[in-house]
Formats: sequence, C-alpha cells, structure tokens
Amino acid sequence: MAPTRREFLAAGLSGATLLATGPVLPGFLARTARAASSQNDERILVVVQLTGGNDGLNTVIPFEDDRYHRLRPTLRIGPQRVLKLNDTLGLHPEMAAFQRMYDDGLLSVVTNVGYPNPNRSHFASMDIWHCAQTGLQRCETGWLGRVVDRRASAGDAPFALHLDYEALPLALKTENQAVPSITNLDAFRLRGEADSLTHLLNASQEAPAVLDAAALDALRFVQRTAVASCANARRLEQIRTEQTMRAEYPGYGLARRLQQIAELIGADFGPRIFYTSLGGFDTHARQTLAHGPLLRELSESVAAFFDDLRARGRDRHVVLMTFSEFGRRVAENGSQGTDHGAAAPMFLAGPACRPGVLGSAPDLANLAEGDVRFERDFRTIYAAVLRDWLMIDPKEILGQPFEPARIF
Repeated sequence: MAPTRREFLAAGLSGATLLATGPVLPGFLARTARAASSQNDERILVVVQLTGGNDGLNTVIPFEDDRYHRLRPTLRIGPQRVLKLNDTLGLHPEMAAFQRMYDDGLLSVVTNVGYPNPNRSHFASMDIWHCAQTGLQRCETGWLGRVVDRRASAGDAPFALHLDYEALPLALKTENQAVPSITNLDAFRLRGEADSLTHLLNASQEAPAVLDAAALDALRFVQRTAVASCANARRLEQIRTEQTMRAEYPGYGLARRLQQIAELIGADFGPRIFYTSLGGFDTHARQTLAHGPLLRELSESVAAFFDDLRARGRDRHVVLMTFSEFGRRVAENGSQGTDHGAAAPMFLAGPACRPGVLGSAPDLANLAEGDVRFERDFRTIYAAVLRDWLMIDPKEILGQPFEPARIF
C-alpha cells in the first residue's frame, strides 16, 4: 500500500535528522542558496568564547598603574611576574605561550573592548555579543549565523561547525541554514536508522500519487540533505582515520577541540567558521586558584593549534578570535575574587593579524561605576573580521556601519 502524505514527510524528517540545530524547513525552500565567494574559500575563522566573564585586568595587566595594585591587594600581579608586552601592559604569568606568539608576530591584543551602557547579566551581555546588537529588540539570528545564511550553499559540507559540549550558541543561529553542533568528531552522525534512510531515499518513486508539488519539493530537499549528511559523516570518519597529529598538544579539553578543528582544516573538510568555548571565568571567589590555570589552558592550546596548522601548511589561512561577555570590576571583592564588570581585552591570533597591542592601558583614574570604560566597540572588531578577513560587507551583518579596527 502506498504511504500517505504524512508518512512520507515523517519518514523524510526522521531519516534526515542530524545532530545539528538551526532551521531546516521551510526556510531552505523559500530562499535561493548563496554560494561562497572564491575569494573566501581558503579563509577560516575560529572563535573561542571565554564563558563567565574573563578578568581582563589580570589577563592584560596594567602593571605600572599604582591604582591597580591598591584596588587589588590580594589579586594584583607584580611587575616582576608580568610577561611584558610594552612599558605599561603585560600578560598574566601563566600565558607564556601567548607571549611567545606575541614575540613571533602572531598575536594581536585589543584592549578595553566593550559597548555603550554595559549589561552585567551573563545572559543579556552574551546575547549582545552574539547578536552584535545592543538595543532592546529581540534577536533571532547571530552575527555569524547571518554570515552562514549569506555564504552557505545547501547540500554542501557545513559552512560553520560548533564543536563543544554546550548547546549551539546564539552567535551561530541562522534563518535558513543548518549549523551542526557536535561534542567531538565521532559524534557527527545521522540519528535515523539505516533502513529509515533507505526508505527516505526510495520514497519519491511513489510520491506523485500522494504528494502535491510543494510537499514533493520538500521531500526531495530532505533527501538531498540526508545524502549530503551521510557523505559528511563518512568523510569525518575517514578524516579521523587518516589524520595524524602534527604538533604536541597539552592535555586540556580546549586543546583537544582545537586539535580536532586542525584535523578538519588539514583535510579541507569545508567549514569556514569554527566555534568552541572555554568556561569557568566567573571568578567571584578565590580567583587566583582558577584564573591562572584557565589562562594557561587558553594560551597553550592556541599556541599548539597554530603549531599544528603551520606543520600542515594552513596557518596563514586561519584567524582565531577570543571574546568574553564582559570583564570584571576593577576592585577585588571580599572573597578574593572579582564581580561582573564591563570592558576587557580580546585576542586575535594568526599570521594574517597585525601583531602588537591595539589600544591603550585601561584608565583606572576614570572609571565608569567602578568598571573599566570601553575604548573600542566590539563591533569594530567584528567589522574588521567581516570586511578584511571573511570578505563580506559588515553592514550586511551588523545592520549599521562600524569603522573596522586595524586588525589586518
């Protein structure tokens, strides 16, 4: 007996379900996919989200400012321990790997990054960074998701990939493309059973009898998606078998994720945007015990990642960017920690970046309600990444003009 219209579509959707989030129907069917620009084919962006609100003052330290030392009697890091970048700023002593990258011309340090009227809520401020919007309007798509919508082609390898244990971030939410969200390379699988997929791929033979034209188009789209997804999953299995480690990675979770990203880049799997995170930066108490190890994990993992890419001949094709939803307050609290603040530094890494410090030391004599004032809107960094690296008009993505920072 021929299957019903409902059975056709149910089989299609169950057979093509991916470990991915983002809309699949009907947005894909309503829009023409945009192919990636040939200028952009080799350029890759890796985003590392520092979740919790990284303490910028103990990351890029104004070691010559007496106010820093007075306001942080137990958390301050003295000039003799700081890894100096210039006469006024230095890195946390656990960031020796970043200092080596800085000395090698592979690291850009952008100071005092934030936005007007800062929000000290984790969720609200993270949404602002993810959406690239500071107003009260509801945001349905992220800034990187909007890039995916404009550049991805349906049926191809995914244009962006989220590799993390957290849910797909708002930054990657799209309107009409799907972005896979996986915990590791082995997790990229179709959820449907093989017989379900076989039924799906054979379904259109009887489809004209029970489906109208729109439903038939929908089913055929799901079929194409399923075939592409199977191919991607098999390709990932092949990559895991063929790829060998080209650099020594430390035993951190972030390092493992970046290693897998390097494998995908080395195999030219396809994504042009990768997104992962490092959590634990909400250091309200006993900050010294947690913050230094996190910064060491970040710097050593990123350094190993670029060593690996260099060995693969792909380092010049990759830019890595870090951000956190906010910094911490200048004065330490009564629990040997710091509370939610405002402006903080960002790092951009890779041979394509303009090395050095972009910006000045925080002005601790001119605080905004106890916080570092922002000197540079984070969207000027996004604008630089969009225009000068991903080769896309920033206004298309950000919705308003921002003068790109001189990152490249």
